[in-house]
Amino acid sequence: MIQNLTIPLNKSMIRSLILSALFVVTLCTTATAQDVDYKEYSGEVLDDKTKKPLVFATLTLEGSNVSTITNTEGEFSLKVPQPNLGENLVVSFLGYSTKTMPIAQLSSNNNKILMSESVMELSEVNLSVPKNAEALVRETLKKRGDNYIDRPTVMTAFYRETIKKRRKNVSLSEAVVNIYKAPYTSNKTDAVKLYKARKSTDYSKLDTVALKLQGGPFNTLFVDMVKYPDYIFTDESIGYYNFSFDGSTRVNDKLIYVVKFDQKPEILDPLFTGKLYIDAEKKILTSAIYSLNITNRDLASRMFVRKKPRNADVWPTEVAYRVDYREKDGKWYYGYSNVLLEFKVDWDKRLFNSVYSMNCEMAVTDWEENVTNSNLKSKDRMKSDIILSDEAIGFADPDFWGAYNIIEPEKSIESAIRKIQRQLRRAKDDNSGTSIP
Repeated sequence: MIQNLTIPLNKSMIRSLILSALFVVTLCTTATAQDVDYKEYSGEVLDDKTKKPLVFATLTLEGSNVSTITNTEGEFSLKVPQPNLGENLVVSFLGYSTKTMPIAQLSSNNNKILMSESVMELSEVNLSVPKNAEALVRETLKKRGDNYIDRPTVMTAFYRETIKKRRKNVSLSEAVVNIYKAPYTSNKTDAVKLYKARKSTDYSKLDTVALKLQGGPFNTLFVDMVKYPDYIFTDESIGYYNFSFDGSTRVNDKLIYVVKFDQKPEILDPLFTGKLYIDAEKKILTSAIYSLNITNRDLASRMFVRKKPRNADVWPTEVAYRVDYREKDGKWYYGYSNVLLEFKVDWDKRLFNSVYSMNCEMAVTDWEENVTNSNLKSKDRMKSDIILSDEAIGFADPDFWGAYNIIEPEKSIESAIRKIQRQLRRAKDDNSGTSIP
């Protein structure tokens, strides 16, 4: 018997999860690739000494807004428009010296880009370190109008969400979206338009529940804490945290203060803990990595669970976030974010718990100024409660994305896609009585 679990939207930045009954079988539909002249490059970004892959390293075409990011295995895929083939590639990673090289030096595949750690002198680390970490955070958030894009833009972004049961991928959804990004000085909410999407779900691994993530790209977009500070640090709630300095590092060869924050012991409501990476000279938030305090299992369950079967307990075991910003011409903007949600479903009269994780990430791959300040029509706006897997069509066309840059999938995800593709082709073959090459 298929059970229903509903995990609702929280008033904070935590978006809702829905575990719903399964009624349909995914069928494949072929999408048409875009006919754009470009050249694709792939490879890895590695530590030059240990050869360890560098996860979430940023690759940007110098003089353009075209970017991508490495996956959890340090791999990347970058599609370069023909007019930009003479440009340089800029590779940056937190704590490493930025590397610049001509695109012409790269081969089409199997590139290995080696990065060197940025070593700082002790005197440099201690130079002009502020005494009050909380004051630094407050000043950084107030300076967003000076340091971040102050004009409307239209961003092209790649979005992916993955659902796993333990370590096995069971559902994959991807999309190219257009973000109508309001200036950082504006209180206007960003609008999102779905350009193209695809999905694949192996329901046989889900047992008695099917999982769907509500909110889609908004889950990652609202992690932009510079644009949406009230989701984590309001004028009131910022006083609920203890702030302290936790060393220094470098990004793009600039000195970065690392500020650690934790909720104060007397605060009972679940808040956040993590680290903020702040440019020492201009007081710019360049990255943030943090998680939700869910040590109180009952309280965390009440935050997330609205409806569930009588014979099951559901609670989150991890809720983690990451956001990275990029810089062009002295102005910074949202570049990448990642959200991980993990929870357990404990069924009565079953020996083992079911463990599920839902991960979503979004990377801005290109953007341009919205010169006319045009807005999306209501019918074209993606709703903030969208379930992307219900909108997508299937992993059928290898050229689905055309010239659009995506985040290279993990090997495990690639294997899952190939397996589900075979299942979909067999199902279509059985239904049509014809063979698919």
